[in-house]
Amino acid sequence: MSLETPEIKTGWLTLRRYRVIAWVAFASLYVIIITGSLVRLTGSGLGCIDWPACNEERFVDVSSPHAAIEQVNRLFTGVVAASVIAAMAAAFAVRPRSARLVRLAGLMVLGVVGQVVLGGIVVLTGLHPLSNLGHFLLSIVLMTWAFWLVRGIPAASNSAQEVSDWWLKLTSRHSWSLSKETRVAALARYVLTLTSIAIVTGTVVTGSGPHAGDELARRFDVALTVAARIHSVSVIATVSAAVWLGVALWREARVHRHITAAWEIFLLLAILQGGVGYWQYFTGVPIVLVAIHIAGSVAVWLAALNLVAQAQVKAVAQ
Repeated sequence: MSLETPEIKTGWLTLRRYRVIAWVAFASLYVIIITGSLVRLTGSGLGCIDWPACNEERFVDVSSPHAAIEQVNRLFTGVVAASVIAAMAAAFAVRPRSARLVRLAGLMVLGVVGQVVLGGIVVLTGLHPLSNLGHFLLSIVLMTWAFWLVRGIPAASNSAQEVSDWWLKLTSRHSWSLSKETRVAALARYVLTLTSIAIVTGTVVTGSGPHAGDELARRFDVALTVAARIHSVSVIATVSAAVWLGVALWREARVHRHITAAWEIFLLLAILQGGVGYWQYFTGVPIVLVAIHIAGSVAVWLAALNLVAQAQVKAVAQ
């Protein structure tokens, strides 16, 4: 006699099937970050000088390399929109239904709408660095929601809800008077916070350097070397916090085995990301390395989210 609990099924769309839809949305959101970065890195930010049409003559224009690159990115936005709308619609139909999945998928739809609007603002403001910064950071927020959507599917768990208020817990003055398990969770949240700061400062570096999307695009009024040093400090602080967390995990290795695996992944990605960062800086920020660095920043962020999720689940269980 099997001891496995059969999956609850009152309709054709089960949580197992919904997982596929959610992963498609997750992947499309990641891909468009990469295609969007290529628009900027190839100087194609103004390949289409108008919005929503490419220019006054054509809605879709691929007559030049820059226009084609920008146009592909715009068209792929339709794929992203379709995937998140499908995720939201399916969240209502999935059985057993989870209100959390509905909320997360709904937020993703709103986020994509916001991205479309921000994309228009980026073009209409001539690639203003603040609008570019907001465009990328909203992508990070969208990836965060997509992460919790995918992670919350297997058992419609409460872990996403438990971690959603991580900032309040992080700033709580009681964080360091709690048990060792909860202290590990607090350290993981510090790592996540520092990772977010590193991502923001990294975006400022891009907005201060040669890859602003167009040769004539406005840059942040800060020297590239200064921006790079500030970003470097934030990265070092992030890695240092991760090492601190590693020491805490080492002291209680038997208790934190599953957290240790998430920590190892984060630390490896963070170190590789830092190595690519220094490599690109000292080789004149070549496009290929910058693209890898941007994609890597998203991977590091997702690893930080996973680290917090693993630590939080353990803390809640105690």
